Amino acid sequence: MIWFGRVAKLHYGVVRCSLSSASGKSSSAIQVPYLSRQWCRYGAPRPVHYYSTLPPATDISVQYKYGRPVLSLPLPSRSELCQFSLRPMLMTVTDFLSDIQREDPGVATAAVLSTDGERVCSTTSIDTVLNQDFQILINSTIYRIHSPGRESPEHSTSIDDMKTVVHMLQSALNLPEHQLLRKIQLLRRLDTLKQELEPLEKVRAQVAGRADSQSMRVEWAVLAFLSLQGSFLGYLTWFVFAWDVMEPVTYFITYATSMGFLGYYILTKQELLYPDAKDRQFLHFFHKRAAMEHFDTHRYNKLRDQLATVESDLKRLRNPIQLQLPVDHIQPSN
Repeated sequence: MIWFGRVAKLHYGVVRCSLSSASGKSSSAIQVPYLSRQWCRYGAPRPVHYYSTLPPATDISVQYKYGRPVLSLPLPSRSELCQFSLRPMLMTVTDFLSDIQREDPGVATAAVLSTDGERVCSTTSIDTVLNQDFQILINSTIYRIHSPGRESPEHSTSIDDMKTVVHMLQSALNLPEHQLLRKIQLLRRLDTLKQELEPLEKVRAQVAGRADSQSMRVEWAVLAFLSLQGSFLGYLTWFVFAWDVMEPVTYFITYATSMGFLGYYILTKQELLYPDAKDRQFLHFFHKRAAMEHFDTHRYNKLRDQLATVESDLKRLRNPIQLQLPVDHIQPSN
């Protein structure tokens, strides 16, 4: 009976302390020492042990294959490993988690956590995440990821890997807005060059017209000279002298003509062909007339070369296939 009364007093004190703490009274300050004396008298409660229902975290290491980090994660639906190729410079945490959920529809929740359990921002670059170890939460399972870090020899890339990274950066930066801005700049440059060339083109047309007429006069003069020469030799052969006298004369005339052809080759380093001879005479008269008209041929040729370069760049910009090719593979060979 004595032990039962003590237990009843203890229960009465606990109930009274709970009611006083709920009503906000100050009597709880009086009951606490009493309860402490009772606990010391009858023994303190045993320690409570808490058990988590989550399985222990699994350790996974990031491996480098073909110059890129590869992470193998077990998927919950099929219970098999799946390799995810990471792109450190072009990939964020959101892209990585989207790839996981796209690969396995059974992934309800996915997050990237730090070693302290803090959630990593979704806009963080994967290159920043790979600087140190981190964790991945998939549904209710946590995976500890060991990153090789910057000092790992596997992270050092070769020349081919660097070329791949540069090509990826170029493709990422080659945005439509950049192409449109470049196209506008080229069109403005094209319009400027055409305005500068317009007065020069008029003067060049006049100079070229006069040079062409002068070269045609030379051709008609040569034809007239040959006609008169043949007529004069025929007159001497049939009306003045006999063929026995004129035969050595025609031989020496033919020999002199051959010497003239050889002299032309020695001076010009070209064979005497009528189209080439006409072009040579045209250029001779053109530069002579351009000096008289104060026409700057050097500036005109420079502007024409710049105009051809701008037109070639516009052609490459309009064609995405030619934009990736070298200039030597696009321009026709002369």
